[in-house]
Amino acid sequence: MTEMDKKYNPNEVEKGRYNKWLEQDLFKPNGDQKAKPYSIVIPPPNVTGKLHLGHAWDTTLQDIIIRQKRMQGFDTLWLPGMDHAGIATQAKVEAKLKEEGVSRYDLGREKFVEKVWEWKDDFSATIKEQWGKLGLSLDYSRERFTLDQGLSDAVKRVFVDLYNKGLIYRGEYIINWDPQARTALSDIEVVHEDDKGAFYYLKYPFVDGTTFDGKDYIEIATTRPETMMGDTAVAVHPNDSRYQDLVGKKVLLPLANREIPIIADEYVDPEFGTGMVKITPAHDPNDFLVGNRHNLQRINTMNEDATMNENAGKYEGLDRFEARKRMVEDLDQEGYLLKVEPIVHAVGHSERTGVQVEARLSTQWFVKMKPLAEQAIKAQKGKDKSIFWPARFEHQYLNWMENIHDWVISRQLWWGHRIPAWYHKETGEVYVGEEAPKDIENWEQDPDVLDTWFSSALWPFSTMGWPDLDSPDYKRYFPTDTLVTGYDIIPFWVARMLFQSIEFTGKKPFKNVVLHGLIRDEQGRKMSKSLGNGIDPMEVIDKYGADALRWFLISGTTLGQDMRFDYKKMDASWNFINKIWNASRFVIMNLDGVTKIELPSKEERTLADNWILSRLNSTVSQVLDQLDKFNFGEAGRSIYDFIWSDFCDWYIELSKADLTGDDVEKSHHTKQVLAYVLDQILRLIHPFMPFVSEKIWLTMPTHEGESLVVAKYPEPNDDFQNPEIEKQMSSMIELITSVRGIRAEAGAPLSKPIEILIQTNDEALQKMFTQNNSYIERLVNPKQIEINSSVEAPELSKIGIISNAKVYIPLADLVDVEVEKKKLENQIKKFESEILRAKKKLANEKFIQKAPAELVEQEKQKVTDNTFKLNSSKESLAALDHLSDNQ
Repeated sequence: MTEMDKKYNPNEVEKGRYNKWLEQDLFKPNGDQKAKPYSIVIPPPNVTGKLHLGHAWDTTLQDIIIRQKRMQGFDTLWLPGMDHAGIATQAKVEAKLKEEGVSRYDLGREKFVEKVWEWKDDFSATIKEQWGKLGLSLDYSRERFTLDQGLSDAVKRVFVDLYNKGLIYRGEYIINWDPQARTALSDIEVVHEDDKGAFYYLKYPFVDGTTFDGKDYIEIATTRPETMMGDTAVAVHPNDSRYQDLVGKKVLLPLANREIPIIADEYVDPEFGTGMVKITPAHDPNDFLVGNRHNLQRINTMNEDATMNENAGKYEGLDRFEARKRMVEDLDQEGYLLKVEPIVHAVGHSERTGVQVEARLSTQWFVKMKPLAEQAIKAQKGKDKSIFWPARFEHQYLNWMENIHDWVISRQLWWGHRIPAWYHKETGEVYVGEEAPKDIENWEQDPDVLDTWFSSALWPFSTMGWPDLDSPDYKRYFPTDTLVTGYDIIPFWVARMLFQSIEFTGKKPFKNVVLHGLIRDEQGRKMSKSLGNGIDPMEVIDKYGADALRWFLISGTTLGQDMRFDYKKMDASWNFINKIWNASRFVIMNLDGVTKIELPSKEERTLADNWILSRLNSTVSQVLDQLDKFNFGEAGRSIYDFIWSDFCDWYIELSKADLTGDDVEKSHHTKQVLAYVLDQILRLIHPFMPFVSEKIWLTMPTHEGESLVVAKYPEPNDDFQNPEIEKQMSSMIELITSVRGIRAEAGAPLSKPIEILIQTNDEALQKMFTQNNSYIERLVNPKQIEINSSVEAPELSKIGIISNAKVYIPLADLVDVEVEKKKLENQIKKFESEILRAKKKLANEKFIQKAPAELVEQEKQKVTDNTFKLNSSKESLAALDHLSDNQ
């Protein structure tokens, strides 16, 4: 046994502990093939930077699960890893190079990718260091990265198989385009934000002298005049009677002086605007479909970086927004601009770079999603489905799958999984395979890479060794047991893992999907760089310790709900651990002579002993039940209430008399109960606060250096459960609390002995109070106790009501009668003065006539209130006079 410092110091407690766990290989599977396996794969953080509070929350919940399962004897695997995060990481490295005056094009693909690997190595080391500070019990011997050779092989296998099944295809389509990263984006990588914009109302003149509504032009409204050089038609609804005679006519495209037709298509909403819309097939997804139906030309007017290209005429080379400005000026000068109407509208922005997304015509690779989605939906509606916690998110998942679009999987990046497709330099033939063509000199590989989520979707099984079906980890630990992640990435990641796993393994990837929310600041705002409200979890750990941060995170967890970070709650978390520390130090200081925990028999134990064991048993049952349901916050509340109230506030206080008493055997029994309960508490809290629990555990004289990491988790013990004992102790606590409350109310210190009269008809209660009189004597200091059914209330006393009993405390025992009489006499004078002052005011006619009615009413109320207080004080004084006369 080592000494415990007088004050809890998290830095000292946590220093070096993680490395000792790693040195002892405590986080690896136990190798017991008879044990039931339990596995979790970590949601791989992006190697774009440091971990944030959301990561800390997510991984803390996983660590609680895996530490508890490990202690319960499961053969546990928590597999760590990181994601290459294509767009995000490349954007970070490009920004860094830009500061140095270099672009990726200056370096070339190979040298640039080397720079990204350097970035990855730096930040993966940082992330692992942060995992250690959080105390995450990960098996680093199995650590994976999404660009590992094994995972790359899995990605190629999946791509080739889907291609051969006709579920991956290449085609020209309108996609979301990030002009800063110069890459395609999937729909869910686009964030819609409100931007200031305008409707520009333009004249499109008829070319053959046609007039409509007395005008030689039609009116078209657009929010994006910079794309109009790509217009190839104007459309109206076929059933719109206003425009039926115009269908087939031609109008002149302003600025381009190009003739375009008026067509009829059901896409048009007759109720919106003028009921006429310009069609730009290369710059709008809906216009693209209209163009396909009407065989319209697709004119792309922008370059990859959103500058205008040669199809934009004299605006070539201008940035899209500068082009808009110049075009509007020219439209105005040439008489085409009718009016400008300012609006605020939702515009898509790149989730990664923040720039406004362009709808751009591009040749990309796609996954045909309908067959995969139908298969996944069928599996989820079957008996062997993944269980969502909370269940309401299953509907969100199914809704997204039922309304899914084809997935654009190619990205115009250099960092990522290169698409395993080659094009013949002469014939243009396409070859898709896991290996390059043999006559490679005649082929050129597709320069694009795959969407990051394509490889992340394989994470639960590719990390286990798939496609090698004989891989030991794949055979033993897949499907995984639990996925813990945020509800915000259900469509990004959860859905994709589900349909890919079902397609390629025939199994669900995880049995449980546990979904938490987002961490917000104290005002409920999302944490962001622009608001400057981000919190670095490592700074929180430096100040409070990892255990305090972990406790804050789990105690605030309600699945599916967001959480607010609050430093006051961090203070409360630290205080709770400090309470555990001080209580543990008291227990350990009193364990002299105890080297092995051997509980005394039920008959040898006191009321308090049996009560604390019963309460412990109830708490263990509650915690196990709540953790089985992933109700981390409720499990934490059960632990908190037991430790703070039952153990620290009551049992430890009640045990002090027995520890220091003359009865040696009773003292030893008390030590054993204290040691046992502390032992169980440390086991119970270890998954939540591993550092401090391990430190205290190893300080106890009963554990001989065995790590708590692999100790057995508490289980319910029916022999301890005793509702009658809990009821009796509850009455004792009520009594002590009531008397203490009366003392506090009267300002009577504990050092002053008082008379306690307990009136009850409950014989069992009388017996219990009598047999356990020592608790009452220790905690409320009575000079005399009377317990029976015939107790009469003293003439002047304080009363406390408890279950099946009344407690009377004679006032004479609590107060100095003469001092109290003096106080009452002063109060009486004060109330008489207040009454007199108010009555004089009310007797003044000028006051009654000029003062507001509510002010007059206030004075009347003062007379009423102070008269009541005066009479009460006089009655109390009379009672004290009577008491002093009889003393």
